[in-house]
Amino acid sequence: MKEIIEVIALFLGFAGWILIFISLQDQYWKKSSEDGSAITTSTIYENLWMSCASDSTGIFNCRDFPSLFALPGYIQASRALMITSIVFGTFGLVATLVGMKCSKIGGEKYVLKGRIAAIGGVFFLLQGICTMIAISWYAATITQQFFDQFYQGIKYEIGAGLYIGWFSATLAICGGTCLMCSCKVNTPNKKIRIGHVLLTVARSETVSSNYGKNAYI
Repeated sequence: MKEIIEVIALFLGFAGWILIFISLQDQYWKKSSEDGSAITTSTIYENLWMSCASDSTGIFNCRDFPSLFALPGYIQASRALMITSIVFGTFGLVATLVGMKCSKIGGEKYVLKGRIAAIGGVFFLLQGICTMIAISWYAATITQQFFDQFYQGIKYEIGAGLYIGWFSATLAICGGTCLMCSCKVNTPNKKIRIGHVLLTVARSETVSSNYGKNAYI
């Protein structure tokens, strides 16, 4: 049962890790809203790296953001968090592959492999948390500007890239939770078996000791 949980956790973590790249490549993190907007002939959409505009004929033009320091703080923070989540996901995949019980990497040191798998679960959890914070922060800013009556800029709506990011974070958190639960399930059984063995040994030594004393009387 533990091997099945580990395989499921690895699949969920890997799928979440792949979806991070898909989310970052998606250009529709936010899309200009037609509600109360004077711009009706063109659509503006952005992600963390560029801003694009397309007209009714389908012609579009994109430009990269010219300066990192000129960007709003939430975009800079979202960039850092998404890159950090990729790093955590990479460490999580490596640790999970090494620590899986069905993996031959690392030999048959199952106690050590279980701890490494638990570390992989922690990395997956950190990956999901970083992604969730970045996506939610970006979406909260869009929502706040949309409902702000005194905001004079272009109002945007949530794009498909954010939904992909939320799904990625959910998969990573589920994968990390599965790994942590599989390690917790295995630990009590092992302690019980060890305690039983120690108890059996102690009793056998007591019996032998008593037998030795009676033999001398």
